[in-house]
Amino acid sequence: MDVTTGGQRTRLLVTVGAYCALLVFGLVQGMIGSFQYGRMAGPVPVAAVGFCVLILATCVLAALGMRSVSGALAPALGWIVASFVLSMPVSNGSVIITDSTAGTWYLYGGTAAAVLGVLASLSISIRPAGRR
Repeated sequence: MDVTTGGQRTRLLVTVGAYCALLVFGLVQGMIGSFQYGRMAGPVPVAAVGFCVLILATCVLAALGMRSVSGALAPALGWIVASFVLSMPVSNGSVIITDSTAGTWYLYGGTAAAVLGVLASLSISIRPAGRR
């Protein structure tokens, strides 16, 4: 076995593992946020806005850490899947993310923040020109 081939396999496994960890991190953020978005709800839903800022920061930092836009896509996708699945009503009529000010800020603001994080990672110079 060639040493270079073994190194490439190891690098591939580490990269795939990192993307999976970012996806799971986004899922966990979405799950926690879906249950906790209503905390400190008043005229301004502070917790919901905080969760929006958190997913934005996660996407941007993940893109910088992975040096690719797909680094921002992984947690954004995980957050969107978790949040939207938990916002759907079930057969008995209960719903986790309610149609309230805090719920609207959390769901739509978080989606906008995730998309903004991905777009921000596009504009950040992640890789120097000429390098692969």
